[in-house]
Amino acid sequence: MKSIKSLFCSLIVVLVLVGCSNPVDSDSSIPKKEHAELAVLWQQHSGEYKALSHQAFNLAALRIMAFENTQDKPLAIITDVDETVLDNSPYSGMQIKEDQDYTKETWVEWGKLQRAKPLPGSVKFFNLADSLGIEIFYISNRYNVQLGETVANLKAMNLPNADTSHVFLRTTSSEKQARRDRVLETHEVVLYMGDNLSDFSDVFDNQSTESRNQLVEDMQASFGDKFIVFPNPMYGDWESKGIYENNRGWTNEQKDSIRFSKLVSF
Repeated sequence: MKSIKSLFCSLIVVLVLVGCSNPVDSDSSIPKKEHAELAVLWQQHSGEYKALSHQAFNLAALRIMAFENTQDKPLAIITDVDETVLDNSPYSGMQIKEDQDYTKETWVEWGKLQRAKPLPGSVKFFNLADSLGIEIFYISNRYNVQLGETVANLKAMNLPNADTSHVFLRTTSSEKQARRDRVLETHEVVLYMGDNLSDFSDVFDNQSTESRNQLVEDMQASFGDKFIVFPNPMYGDWESKGIYENNRGWTNEQKDSIRFSKLVSF
């Protein structure tokens, strides 16, 4: 039999979620991003995170060295930027310390500093690809107004093809297929690299958690072959479009209750 405390917690979750489609502002005592603290600390300090990053790039290196070009096109890699090439965990750290949600203004402010460091193994890998004659195209959902500082940040980290001909940022849509198609018109793509499933194919765009997971099962042979995935527990579609069901209007109390209600326990 469930304890009284457990039943009470379940009742609170139900009550808070009632009316979530019309959330109201409140003076919440729940910190906006404290729930992400361990995720940020893990990315910034754990040897496991660094090991996974090296593992992904080591596997990617094996793939490009074994690739045989059967088409009369130059080779290319399409990669995301944030949490795939550059580490933006200091921005997430700021959100926790300053108790701030994500905003375009603070994200652009962070980008202007050009202080994002490369992921472990990234500089070595992308320069290997460059030495093999493979062009790197950086397709990111950074805002297009960030193009100058994004190119400068990549160039400062000694990453190849850091120029406006190879960096495609978001203009009117966050969906990336149109930008990927620009590369596919002229190049044979060897690898797609990213921390978000939508970095690989438009079939993952705007999907529920259940659909995303089923699509991963259906396409499992592509991961480690054509698709190289990087860990990012800090943010992503898994949270915004999955856990929060693509609703940006939840209050902090509602988000807290949603997270609690979706935990799997026994």
